[in-house]
Amino acid sequence: MSTHLIDILDHFPNHKIVLVGDLMLDRYIFGNTERVSPEAPVPIIHFQREEYRLGGAGFVMANLATLGAQVRMIGIIGKDDAGAQVRRHLNQYTTDQISLIETENRPTVLKVRMLGSSQDRTPHQMLRLDIESNQPLDGDIANQIIAATEHALDGAELLCLEDYNKGVLSPEVCTRLIQLANQRNIPVIIDPANIPDYSKYKGATALKLNRPEAERATGLPLRAPEHYAPAASALLEKYDLQAVVITLNELGSYLATRAHSTDEPRPQGALASESSRRAVGPQPHPPTHKWVQTRPRQVADGTGAGDTLLAMLAMARVAGADWPDAVALGNIAAGLEVEKLGCVPITPEEVIQDLLAEAHQHLGKQRTLTALLPELARHRATGKKIVFTNGCFDLIHLGHVKYFQFAKAQGDLLVVGVNTDCSIRRLKGDKRPIINEDDRTAVLEELESIDYLIKFDEDTPLNLIETIKPDVLVKGADYTKDKVVGADLVESRGGSIALAPLVDGRSTSDLIQRILEAYK
Repeated sequence: MSTHLIDILDHFPNHKIVLVGDLMLDRYIFGNTERVSPEAPVPIIHFQREEYRLGGAGFVMANLATLGAQVRMIGIIGKDDAGAQVRRHLNQYTTDQISLIETENRPTVLKVRMLGSSQDRTPHQMLRLDIESNQPLDGDIANQIIAATEHALDGAELLCLEDYNKGVLSPEVCTRLIQLANQRNIPVIIDPANIPDYSKYKGATALKLNRPEAERATGLPLRAPEHYAPAASALLEKYDLQAVVITLNELGSYLATRAHSTDEPRPQGALASESSRRAVGPQPHPPTHKWVQTRPRQVADGTGAGDTLLAMLAMARVAGADWPDAVALGNIAAGLEVEKLGCVPITPEEVIQDLLAEAHQHLGKQRTLTALLPELARHRATGKKIVFTNGCFDLIHLGHVKYFQFAKAQGDLLVVGVNTDCSIRRLKGDKRPIINEDDRTAVLEELESIDYLIKFDEDTPLNLIETIKPDVLVKGADYTKDKVVGADLVESRGGSIALAPLVDGRSTSDLIQRILEAYK
């Protein structure tokens, strides 16, 4: 894991992004399916409950707002119950930055999903009903969209276009919005419709599209790694783009950028200079290509993954991330989304926790104090409770295992301080430890209840406790609270002391004595 990806997330809040696109309402109907209808060979769904969620551009907005953006949303709804639901849901994220244009002659896009569950109790989508019109907007409504966007672009840092080919982003509207953004040096990131001609997106900053969309738009196959570069390059050149991101499901995403588009992260707001580069003519160097892979996920539902990736791309770019880092964060957010049922916005805290979990896989549990403190700060920012304990842990036995299990149960993360060989010799004499410090920590690293391990050379862990600032300090019940080193420090900060019960007859000293008696 690169901690700089977490650093990028720190710069997310309060960026101003304009979003224009096809608003949708997702209605989920949940029920039991335990028998087949006698009228036709179809399952009967016994209604249990229903949920309404934002879809399309509405879900992009929900993600952007959840990630910390100030979103200015422009779209259309019908004068119907679904439109009223969309308005209510959008108002959960902002009330004064929404320009919803109501139309008389077209319904709000509504997707009704029926999900049934049987013996395994896992909901499965069984039917989807779409209520929509994809006819182009009439001239007056189109002009209102353009005017509202022009006003919203004042002070904005980025324009997102979410196109589901439902009529809002017609060629005329799309072309005009890109022109307005380019005139202000505001980057434009587009999630395009699945259409064969992308001419209306020409001159945008970037396209984020999936494999089938890329195949249809280019007429080229994308079935093997060697196919990615030709398709991405064709899109860059034909539509005068700065970047193309092609999502590849479990394989991650493929990124192609024009020369100089993958610079190191810049100060916030500097991204807009990319649009102005177009004025100096074509880039002399070939595009840069990068396959940004991702890790496997337990897929519950793929709905909304592309919208989530678009929102993360936009946020990462305005926060100063280069394209590879923005795509890497987008992959993570989309991966978290597919693990959920339906469209559920991803929070920065979820992304941070995922990155920290990945760090554990790659870095293990042992840390220096310098490396540990920033990670603990990240965990604390997401509400995690930190538990600390310490000891020699010379010969690991059942008593230790039960002790660590008790300690972990007192909070969310367990940090274990381990005495070095030198400190043990000062405390217990030259015959100890039996097991050297590297072997002791390597054994402890395999215990599931322990999250972090840190060695210390002092006679007591007071410095570690003072620096780590645990929420809970754990020692064995052979101590009293007034004898626990650092107890006063922890309690003075509002923390607590927990004394772990002992396991009779289980101690390192007893174990050593039994070994000596067995091999006299």
